[in-house]
Amino acid sequence: MNKRFAIIVGGCGHRDGSEIHETTMTMLSIVEHGCTYQMFAPNRNQYHVLNHLTGEEMSESRNMLVEAARMARGQIQALEEFRVENFDAVVFPGGFGVAKNFFDYALNGVNCAVDAQIELLIKNIHKAGKPIGALCIAPVLLTKVLKNIVVTIGNDENTAKDVAKMGGKNINTVSGEVISDKENKIYSTPCYMLEANIKDIHDCAYNLISTMLENME
Repeated sequence: MNKRFAIIVGGCGHRDGSEIHETTMTMLSIVEHGCTYQMFAPNRNQYHVLNHLTGEEMSESRNMLVEAARMARGQIQALEEFRVENFDAVVFPGGFGVAKNFFDYALNGVNCAVDAQIELLIKNIHKAGKPIGALCIAPVLLTKVLKNIVVTIGNDENTAKDVAKMGGKNINTVSGEVISDKENKIYSTPCYMLEANIKDIHDCAYNLISTMLENME
């Protein structure tokens, strides 16, 4: 089943960009299933830059597309080049950068705002009936945009309550599980929302892609 996936990322590194393990294991899992992918990122600066060794904020700015190109080995396109009709499915890896750059949930909780470009992209994918996969914190982003969907963020009680306030429903999971909202074609897995190692992340990503493919025509 040679399906074509778009992977949407924003930066490089779990503290201020996209989570590297989750992104890499998503890429690997897509290839392991005999499918292909293209990565996309917004061509603008991320919210801020953190030192991943110390956790301290750095006095510099970094572009999400340029930073994400590190993970993609340069094979990445600006988000405005994305066309729904060119892909069979879309995946959003997690990372704190998602909750800072794609929407500001990390800063403003349930009162967060979604980046206009990201919001339009999600709505267009959903309207086209294409499946969307989400890892880690990314299901909260989808909930904020689409409202009445079923997702998992693992078993964090506070985040689950926020999902409910946004109009969605969380189902608690253990590592490696995938929650399927078949009606809305939303598929999610917890990843680093739970205690996990890199093998666990591969299991989550692999099972996510498997589940998405099982439910694709």
